Amino acid sequence: MKPPAWSDRRRGRGLALRWLAVFAAPALLAALFAWCAGWLAPGLTAQRIVDALEATSTPHPGFRRNHAKGICVTGHFDSNGAGAQLSRASVFDPGSYAIVGRLSIPGSNPQEEDSDGMVRSFALVIALPHGEQWRLAMNSAPIFAVRTPQALFDQLRAEASDPRTGHANPAKMQAFLDGHPETRAFIEWLRSHPPSSRFGNSTYYGISSFQTTDAHGVKRFVRWDVVPDSPWRPVQARAEIDRDFLSHDLVTQLAKEPLRWHLVLSVAMPGDPIDDSTQQWRDSPQRERIDAGTVVIDRAQTQIDGPCRDITFDPTILPNGIAPSADPLLAARSSAYGVSFDRRTKEDAAAGGTRH
Repeated sequence: MKPPAWSDRRRGRGLALRWLAVFAAPALLAALFAWCAGWLAPGLTAQRIVDALEATSTPHPGFRRNHAKGICVTGHFDSNGAGAQLSRASVFDPGSYAIVGRLSIPGSNPQEEDSDGMVRSFALVIALPHGEQWRLAMNSAPIFAVRTPQALFDQLRAEASDPRTGHANPAKMQAFLDGHPETRAFIEWLRSHPPSSRFGNSTYYGISSFQTTDAHGVKRFVRWDVVPDSPWRPVQARAEIDRDFLSHDLVTQLAKEPLRWHLVLSVAMPGDPIDDSTQQWRDSPQRERIDAGTVVIDRAQTQIDGPCRDITFDPTILPNGIAPSADPLLAARSSAYGVSFDRRTKEDAAAGGTRH
């Protein structure tokens, strides 16, 4: 299946103005969303958050400010129709819908060694009828390290490199951790859950809660994850010899057969936190979980010229029938992604379209 044209990628300095015109509208919408959510107070802006993210690494013009190292993937989502029990979104109508995605590891350094990545990330855009899209941004950890945009900003400031030493100041990070027990919980989760040996054998979590509306107007809150057909295995020391073993292994696997994950929707129960991404929902045999279909990835392309290159995987771009919850991180991510996208595309245009 040939994926649709996801972006109007152009090359050459002469098209910089056209790029800016195309990208201005999404960036404005992202900023308006964050303003309406009330988190863009005078002292904290998306620009300041992205500035703080940039301060955690040396400059890498033209690259994403986070998840700088990644690989594009394409495929389709085979919807089985079961998701219509929860949402009227067209993505849950039975059928096959084209996907463009990106697999990555966190961080601002595009030359990061894969062995340094404790988390795997999976981002998707599912193309739907009538020009709708569903954009998903997922991590292999089911919780986030901080609850609010201010805490995220404080964390990034604590991780910033000291100009005198070139390294983060341990005292600043210790002070941050002392004031944020939720971040300690995230660190403990990583310590007890080794990273997967492959991109293709990890479960990926949407982390935040979203509200669904079904065909009868009934609203529920859900979280989702994609569960691989391939059995999970921890990373092995021998894989660390290859600094790019995740992408190399992905290409090798796809040459044999497609990779598949099941999209599973979990429905909130009384007492579940709806607006806090740092807390998992409790395991319960009474929880309703619906397998809505299969994510199929059958091809990988480099991010320098692949179809994911010019996509922001903004988790607030949703089809009718799915809406964001009040989780403040959703608004912050939306706006910060817009700022990061604007910066890297300007840098890319100035470099003649040769960067990622």
